[in-house]
Amino acid sequence: MQISDREFKLFSDLIYKHFGIHLTEAKRSLLVRRLQNLLRTSGFKTFHDYYEYLMKHPSDSNFSELVNRITTNYTFFNREPDHFEYFSKVALPWMHDIHLARNSRDLRVWCAAASTGEEPYMLAMLMMEFFGGNYMLWDAGVLATDISEKALKTAVAGVYPADEFDRLPVHLRTKYFKETGNGEYEAAPRLKREVTYRRFNLINRTYPFKRPFDVIFCRNVMIYFDNPTKEHVLRQLHANLAPGGFLFIGHSESIMHRKSHWQYLKPAAYRKIG
Repeated sequence: MQISDREFKLFSDLIYKHFGIHLTEAKRSLLVRRLQNLLRTSGFKTFHDYYEYLMKHPSDSNFSELVNRITTNYTFFNREPDHFEYFSKVALPWMHDIHLARNSRDLRVWCAAASTGEEPYMLAMLMMEFFGGNYMLWDAGVLATDISEKALKTAVAGVYPADEFDRLPVHLRTKYFKETGNGEYEAAPRLKREVTYRRFNLINRTYPFKRPFDVIFCRNVMIYFDNPTKEHVLRQLHANLAPGGFLFIGHSESIMHRKSHWQYLKPAAYRKIG
């Protein structure tokens, strides 16, 4: 199925407006691959027919289907492991000490591009390992958000094929997952309870959080944004991060920290200034 220049422009503008994803000409074939099966099974003869349908029926479910098709939910356990090591050895001790100094036990961690759940489950496991038997004395856990409803359903189910665990330390897999008997592992109930999943669009004009987070993981999502959208998201992340809090982004992403309120720590890791 072919897409005309006009149709591609209509969809690229629509996707940018609603999701902040910047589709360049180089992504034309990707858009066709991701949508052509939907068009065929739904009876649309052209991309323009599908576009007109979305305009006439702009329901949340229809736009959810669109974003589910065009987003790439590629992730795995312990991806970019230096970030998780830094989280365990630097960020968590800081959170522990500063909250005790404030007579607070409210730890706030946000995984802002949760995809299918491997990353937020990883963060929850590391928090539980760090605090050990004292974990239940803290108001901890992870808020995990993503724009893709399909990805979030996988995350909530918490069931993954065995090869997903190739990079995960064996003791974590053994402790926090159970075999299902068909070559898959499922997150234990006590791990699932520590992650709250919500659908959220990072390009929203305002963010609804009442209190700032100590740590935000927002990795491998801003590569899909153009500069204005990226700057908007970074402003919101900064505003919703506690002073001294940590931000982790993807290794293919960067922040112009010299001209911003971010302190560079290591590749793709920053700390809020002010």
